[in-house]
Amino acid sequence: MKKMIYLDNASTTRPSEKALNAMLPYLTDAYGNPSSVYSSGQDAKAAVEDARHKAAKAIGALPEEIFFTSGGTESDNWAIRSAAELKKEKGKHIITSAIEHPAVLNTLAHLEKNGYDVTYLGTDRYGQISLDELRNAIRSDTVLITIMTANNEIGTILPIPEIGMIAKENGIIFHTDAVQAVGHIPVDVKEMGADLLSLSGHKFGGAKGTGALFVRKGLRLPPLIYGGGQERGGRSGTENVPGIVSLAAALEDAVRQIPLTGVARMRDRLIKGLLKIPRSRLTGDPVNRLPGIASFVFECVEGESMLLLLDRCGICASSGSACSSGSLDPSHVLTATGLPHEAAHGSLRLSLSSGNTDEEIDRVLDELPKIIAKLRGMSPLWKEV
Repeated sequence: MKKMIYLDNASTTRPSEKALNAMLPYLTDAYGNPSSVYSSGQDAKAAVEDARHKAAKAIGALPEEIFFTSGGTESDNWAIRSAAELKKEKGKHIITSAIEHPAVLNTLAHLEKNGYDVTYLGTDRYGQISLDELRNAIRSDTVLITIMTANNEIGTILPIPEIGMIAKENGIIFHTDAVQAVGHIPVDVKEMGADLLSLSGHKFGGAKGTGALFVRKGLRLPPLIYGGGQERGGRSGTENVPGIVSLAAALEDAVRQIPLTGVARMRDRLIKGLLKIPRSRLTGDPVNRLPGIASFVFECVEGESMLLLLDRCGICASSGSACSSGSLDPSHVLTATGLPHEAAHGSLRLSLSSGNTDEEIDRVLDELPKIIAKLRGMSPLWKEV
């Protein structure tokens, strides 16, 4: 049996050895409650605070600006809903982009049902927004701009420092969903001009169910969860000490490896090889893209069929976003970039990590063209082309 090739790292990553080693003591011996006064609890509390310092350093923040959460979705929800609540007396207008993660879009849809007005900026074919369109969308009642740092499906990196500057010039809170970016490209909250930033541990080798929200010092958000007052009153509930420690260890290790030149080189090999397939197209920005994401559409091929045949070859990939699996609708990201629905159904995302090898890339370049040829051979649409 051939060894499995895992190319779905944008969905989730394998926990790093450093993350596993860091969290293990807090699952076995040092399992005390951080809110307790006895030594075991105080040891756990010290571990949480050490993790807070490490996470802050990794993104250029202060320790007191880091709030631990259960992941990117929770961080996005907290940032957007609380910022909207905080500034509701000023207005109820929010600006975002059409290619945001569902954690952002569905939170905004909820706010729209409760009287908020949301402007969705369009993108060009590469998934880039227009800064002029952003400026023109700002109104006197605009209270929040929320735009992702990098897209999870097509890998496009957006002009976050410029967006942050525009928000600051207009006195608007700026949140960025940096879940796909943190641990993969340099992220500095001060350079970005971010007031709020979401990240998720399992995207860079930490345990699932861990995340953080950066909240700029001086910005006091309403609490997400009421209870015993953990996370300085912002998110009550007993802390997930093993998860928090794993996040910090994985993030520290991931940042140390940036720039991911080896990953980007393998990504470029995939792109060059797969674009030799007739009627294939790279999606996302060809230059300003994450080092690990190679994303395509193949005409007259259905994405799920590709994934099933790849799986038979021992290759794990995704079509669109894993967070929206089960949906029959085409990717909202791809349609926002101008792709017609029928083309968007033939999407494939291959996302790499430093654990991948050139030999694995060779296998994908050998197997995938044969899979696409087989599927096209069964398609009446391809015969009409």
